[in-house]
Amino acid sequence: MEQHKGNAWALLPFAIFILLFIGSGILTGDFYKMPVLVALFVSILVALIMNRKTNFQTKIDQLTEGGGHPNIILMVVIFLLAGAFAKVAEGVGAVDSTVNMGLSFLPGNFIIVGLFIIGCFISISMGTSVGTVVALAPIGLGIAEQTDIHVALTMGTIISGAMFGDNLSIISDTTIASVRTQGAEMKDKFKANFFIVLPAAVITAIIFFVMTADASGAIQEAKSFNFIKVLPYLAVLVFAIAGVNVIYVLFGGILFAGAVGLILNEISMMDFVNLISDGFTSMLNLSIMVVLLGGLVELIKQNGGIEFLLRSISKRINSGRGGELGIAALISTVNLSTANNTISIITTGPLAKQISERFHITPRRSASMLDIFGSTIQGLLPYGAQMLAVAGVAGISPVAIVPYCFYPMLIGISGLLAIAFRFPRFTISDEK
Repeated sequence: MEQHKGNAWALLPFAIFILLFIGSGILTGDFYKMPVLVALFVSILVALIMNRKTNFQTKIDQLTEGGGHPNIILMVVIFLLAGAFAKVAEGVGAVDSTVNMGLSFLPGNFIIVGLFIIGCFISISMGTSVGTVVALAPIGLGIAEQTDIHVALTMGTIISGAMFGDNLSIISDTTIASVRTQGAEMKDKFKANFFIVLPAAVITAIIFFVMTADASGAIQEAKSFNFIKVLPYLAVLVFAIAGVNVIYVLFGGILFAGAVGLILNEISMMDFVNLISDGFTSMLNLSIMVVLLGGLVELIKQNGGIEFLLRSISKRINSGRGGELGIAALISTVNLSTANNTISIITTGPLAKQISERFHITPRRSASMLDIFGSTIQGLLPYGAQMLAVAGVAGISPVAIVPYCFYPMLIGISGLLAIAFRFPRFTISDEK
């Protein structure tokens, strides 16, 4: 049958989805102008019109089956809880306290290294690189104005710290997407990623220290903070690393952050409820997108598109190492097109899963490759949301910031070295 041998035309809806992103970005100069849900609906409509051998009701059933897959629904639940935790923690002042605590203890010649470490902690705690750069960009600008450090360097430092958590945080949408699409355990994926990206983070910190060791000036304004407000972030991080189920971790984090806010009189009970609601609302677009993309991928699969891609890629791959390179190339290409690593991981995840199964790559390894190379590309894109956000605050071109985004560069290099030399060994199954 056609779906067994593959069908290149079945990929047309996916191509339309990508082209709508690129086309709108080129025409308007804003790669986020095209609403993702509109692009998805157009692509789904094309997929439903295709393959006239299958009746329309059957195709609708395929669409709903793909969107309602248990992995998809669980991903949506985790997204909603992650959004709620981030909003509640932010609402009780956890972000401000964390940033101010870090800045209060930093000597002048460690200010940029400290800013990078703060960015790493904030992003791994909040689970969002965009939220991190929005919180830290004004601080980075202030540091540049009060010292002789170039503003592009401070903004590159913030991007570097933000992408650290985007790649590792257990409540990051990219991490959740990579783990769920690959069928991996969160703690296993964290360990697999950590040993690959740690050298990149250490080298990044060293580079920033060497570049700014002779910097003059210091932050003049005293920063107030409350360590108790930082505890919800620490608790979520510790329990996640300990391997506690992510649902329990997020529920506990929401309650803990809420309790801290209530005890310190930062919020009322109604504020707590509204912050949870705001967190859910902030994830609605992403949640609907996940469901629709799941349905679109199922339609493409039923029409033979996934099988065609698998056969095309398999012709050039004959080992686990080749499979990992294929996954890296796949996520990088789609990320360059969409300028959104979450969308890219959700889109390419099902294909990466089949590649990993065919070449005996462990789920945590394939999830790690998706997240690493998604973060690499996203952290270097001049038209990515993170880069545009810091460039807007700094009032400079995003292109000027790219050369200072050392961490995204280094995790890409580290990822390629991990593939080439097959490390860490515990993340790799024996090839058959």
